[in-house]
Amino acid sequence: MVSKRSNSTSHSKKVVSAVIAGMMVMGTGTAVFADAVPAPTSAAVTASGLFSDVKSGYWAEKHIYKLASQGIIIGNNGLFRPNDSVTQQEAVTMAIRFAGLEDKISSSNAIALPANMQVNNYFKPYVALALQEGLLDKNTENVAVNSKETWGERKASREWTTEILVRAISKEKEAAALASKPTSFADNSKISASKRGYVNEALELGLTNGLDGNRFDPQGSVTRAQLATFFSRAEAYNDVKYNNSAEGIVTAVGPGKLDLYMDGSIRTYVLDSSTVYYTSDSESKISVADLKPYTKVMVIGTQNKTAYVEVTDSKLQLESTEGTFQKLSPGNILWVETNNTFKQFTYDAGTTFLDQNGAKIEPSALVPGSKIQIQQETFSSTKKPVIVQVKSGVINKTGSGTLQNVDTATKSLVIKNSSGGVESYTWDDSLIVKYQNQLLSPSELKNGSVINYTVKNNLVQSIEVTQGVERTIRGSLYEVGANNDTITYKRDGGQLEVKLLADKPEIVISGIASPTLSDLIADSVNGDQVEITLNPQDQITKIQVLNRQMEQKKGATIVQYDPKSKLLTLMDANKKPFVITLDDKTKLTYNSPNPTLAGIEPYLTSGRKVNVTYLTNRALSLEVIYHYEGKVTALDQTGKKLTLLTADGSSVTLPFTNPVVSVYGKSNASLSDIKVGSNIAAVLSPTQDTVQSIQLKSNVQFELVSVDYNNSRLTVKNNGLISQFYVDKTALTDDNGQAINVQDLNAGQLLNVAFNGITPTAVQVVKVTTGEVTEVNAASASPSITVKNYGGTTETFKLDAASKLMNDAGSALNLSNIAVGNRVEVHKDADGNYVVKVLNMTSQTFWKYDSYAKEIYVKRQNVNDISHFALSTGAYIHQGNQILTVQSLKENDNIVLYLNNGTIVEIQKQ
Repeated sequence: MVSKRSNSTSHSKKVVSAVIAGMMVMGTGTAVFADAVPAPTSAAVTASGLFSDVKSGYWAEKHIYKLASQGIIIGNNGLFRPNDSVTQQEAVTMAIRFAGLEDKISSSNAIALPANMQVNNYFKPYVALALQEGLLDKNTENVAVNSKETWGERKASREWTTEILVRAISKEKEAAALASKPTSFADNSKISASKRGYVNEALELGLTNGLDGNRFDPQGSVTRAQLATFFSRAEAYNDVKYNNSAEGIVTAVGPGKLDLYMDGSIRTYVLDSSTVYYTSDSESKISVADLKPYTKVMVIGTQNKTAYVEVTDSKLQLESTEGTFQKLSPGNILWVETNNTFKQFTYDAGTTFLDQNGAKIEPSALVPGSKIQIQQETFSSTKKPVIVQVKSGVINKTGSGTLQNVDTATKSLVIKNSSGGVESYTWDDSLIVKYQNQLLSPSELKNGSVINYTVKNNLVQSIEVTQGVERTIRGSLYEVGANNDTITYKRDGGQLEVKLLADKPEIVISGIASPTLSDLIADSVNGDQVEITLNPQDQITKIQVLNRQMEQKKGATIVQYDPKSKLLTLMDANKKPFVITLDDKTKLTYNSPNPTLAGIEPYLTSGRKVNVTYLTNRALSLEVIYHYEGKVTALDQTGKKLTLLTADGSSVTLPFTNPVVSVYGKSNASLSDIKVGSNIAAVLSPTQDTVQSIQLKSNVQFELVSVDYNNSRLTVKNNGLISQFYVDKTALTDDNGQAINVQDLNAGQLLNVAFNGITPTAVQVVKVTTGEVTEVNAASASPSITVKNYGGTTETFKLDAASKLMNDAGSALNLSNIAVGNRVEVHKDADGNYVVKVLNMTSQTFWKYDSYAKEIYVKRQNVNDISHFALSTGAYIHQGNQILTVQSLKENDNIVLYLNNGTIVEIQKQ
């Protein structure tokens, strides 16, 4: 029978020294499940640093944290090796520590074990004590087994470990009562008869469970992570008091500290960024913000270094009294009438007073006659009032906070005040709302705005917006500034206002695909009716034109143009004539990079086809049709006709004779390169009566080799071939789709380039993610990998049949070839499919760094080994989670290099 006592898990320095000396003499190099148990401060440090191979979110992370914090497990050289199998001698050692029996370890060097129970010297005292305390049955264990491994180094099976676990919490009698009961597992017959009761008891207590396929797998081995989880769960049935664990009631949680009431006094524990937080009923971490005063918790660590906090009961340890406030008396006495009797409560500086919205107030703000609720703690004899809150009464106050909700229909709003409480109020027509000395209507208030507010007789009297959020206003456009940097408008029912335009404001006009500021109609009488969006800096980020009665005509035929009057007469597709007027604000498009009214006039000849948009008779846009873009739906080489489906869904058939065909990367392209389904641009002849050239649209991915910034010329590489092209008239965007300049491009980037024939029309920088694989999901219908990049951000990439997986040499891989811990580079190819490249890894011994050549030199083991590697700009150099500089590396440091195309992108110091 295991003896349970309140004691320390640490043993004397004498015992530790004897054990270590024994290991040195015998030359045992076995990595134990937990090294010699440290002092409590060491246990806390171990837990706070945890283990480099137990990543955040790992399924057993909570239990490993917990047992490491208690000093039951430690690991080896900063590693826990969670997936390694546990030996029987390691499992016994952990059970002794778990059961709080380590102070009974014998310091004698002459420990004798049964003949068939050979273990390494380090574990002898633990195994001997386990036999003595009944954790192990001598007769069962001392049985000769035909095995190449000793009893101690034999892998602990699931059923064997379950018996040890149940014995460690003194549940042998319960197990014996369940010995004849079959389990519900499909492999019940494989469970040893002597172990079946222990398995049943462990299942009833929730300490273990089955595997996939309703199996228990009794002879299967137990991993280190599984064993940590078993013992962690078993602590619910263990009355051992570990010397660095404390249980009590949270009385306060503040920046960097937690006050814990226990044994009649309050202890303060220091919290820092390494402290972890859990609840007893969940495997997921919580944040320090989730710790609530007056809940029960367990704290592991020391008062100066808290490693682990677990909420064991989230119920508030408070009782409530409600009544009518009467008065305050000297000595911090509060009088309340309840049930026709008067009660007095003594409060102190730690008592919190709240108004009916949860905002903090002073005790003197209580108004006689108010209904109040007093919450007292229940864990001490004084039952101190901790919260006094007004439930109803008259509110007169000023405050600050953030708008959570505004309802103009009910004239009500919700404010999150500066103390974090939520307040609800209503207003009447006398409410005054201001922002930057401007009067606003309540409808212009936006959620998220930071405000100062005044409440009188429970009604909001005034609101001043001190930090705005995005808001919208309506009005009519009056003027667009000469430099396109301001907008003047007249607000509905208001006066003229001028606002600055934000960088690249969004313009929305129904019927115009990509409108610009020049498409807006600004006029003192007939200006566009618009909805304007303003950012918190009061700059215009969006202008949406409302209810413009704009007409569009596509493929209209010019009848006549009068250069003097600027009148253009046209015939629409239904042979109906109409007349429009051109002016300096008409948006013009023809085969010119710098269109002007004078430049387009020679094209406005009778019979030419154009696209127009107009308002009444004023031309808003005029496009001379010089090409069509779309998908080929038919190509009749006999009849010399080409049919396209354009972006707006219309079909157009174009005649051709002998068009020039251009395809990027092909010098002798012909019509045979154009297929049904191809996306093309068909350029018309000057007379618009035939297709002059066909440009095949294509997307190609390149590596940027160099940039000639003065001439906007790029040198790129694709499949080992070098080429050049100019991008002075090409749209350039970054990996988020934001416009950039050629000066923002850098050698080494991946670029997706869209071509019309051999002419680049758009260049976009490709997003590349490099980092460590933290999860591989290969079994589901939607496989994926999760990668933590070198900035610490985690991203999941969903893969499909079109995704490409390869190693650094370009050889194809399967998802099964990718493992957690691999370093990968992930990007999309020109067709939008993911490309995952597994980087090379090599372990080396550091020699020196050549700062001029930016190369790392390593010590070679063989004469043919590579002696130096190029170091990429921004390479991630670290030891664990600590970021290092390359200059901090010392000769003979053991390092792991991760290489991308032979260049170092990560150095991990061991």
